[in-house]
Amino acid sequence: MKKPKSVRQERILTELNQAPSLRVAELARRLHVSTETIRRDLDEMTGQGLLNRTYGGAVRSLSTEPSVTERHTLFVAERERIAKAAVQILKGAQVLMIGSGSTTVHTARRIAVEMKNITVLTHSFGVATVLAINPTIKVLMLPGDYHATEGATVGAHTVSFLNSFYADFAILGASGLGPDGPSDALLECGAVYSAMVARAAGTVVVADHSKQDRLFPARYASWRDINHVVTDKMPGDDLKNNLGDNGVKLTVC
Repeated sequence: MKKPKSVRQERILTELNQAPSLRVAELARRLHVSTETIRRDLDEMTGQGLLNRTYGGAVRSLSTEPSVTERHTLFVAERERIAKAAVQILKGAQVLMIGSGSTTVHTARRIAVEMKNITVLTHSFGVATVLAINPTIKVLMLPGDYHATEGATVGAHTVSFLNSFYADFAILGASGLGPDGPSDALLECGAVYSAMVARAAGTVVVADHSKQDRLFPARYASWRDINHVVTDKMPGDDLKNNLGDNGVKLTVC
C-alpha cells in the first residue's frame, strides 16, 4: 500500500493536469490537509522535477503539457471569448495561417462561422476539421510527419512548404507567454510556428490566462515579431509592460 504522502502527491499532479497552476490554499482545500503540508509536498516535488513552485502555489514542470485532446476540455468558455475577439482582428484578411492547439481550434470554428471566401493554411487536423463546415473556405493541409499527441504535421517538409506562401495573418497558440516572447512545449511545433510568423504580414497569439508568465523550451518568436495578443485576463505588470514596449496590441476579453 502506498504511503499517504505518495497518494497525496499523485493527487497534486492530477489536479495540475486539470488546472495548469494552483494556489497552495486551493490545493490544501481540495486535499483536506494543511497549507504547511502542501508546501512541503511542493518543495519535494519541485526537487524531483515534477513541477515548478511559484509564489503561493505551483505550475506544471517546464516542457510538460497535456495532449491537445486533454486541453480541449479546459477553459472552454474563456477560449470561446478569445476566439470571438480574435476574429474581429482578422476582418478583411484573405489568406490565413493557423497553428495547432486547442485555442486555435476554437478560433478556427469562429472563423468558419463569421468569414468566407478565404484560404487557410494549417498543419492542425482539428483546425481543418472545424473549417470544413464552411464550403467557401479553401483549406491547404501542410505536409509533414504526423505528431499524434498534437494532432498536427511537423518537420522539415512542413516548414519548407510554408516558405512558398505569404499570409495576411498567422493565428498561433502558445504553451507559455514569457518575458521575451511566446513559447511552446513542443520543439517541432515551435519550428512550424516560427515559419508562420516569418511568412505572415501580422501575427495574432491566442492564449488563455493559464499561459501567462510561463516558460517552455521552444520560444518561437520575440514580442517585437508579434502584433496582437488575445487573452481572457489582464496579465501581470511585467508581461503587460513587455508587450507594450514591443508594440504588441493586447486584447483582454
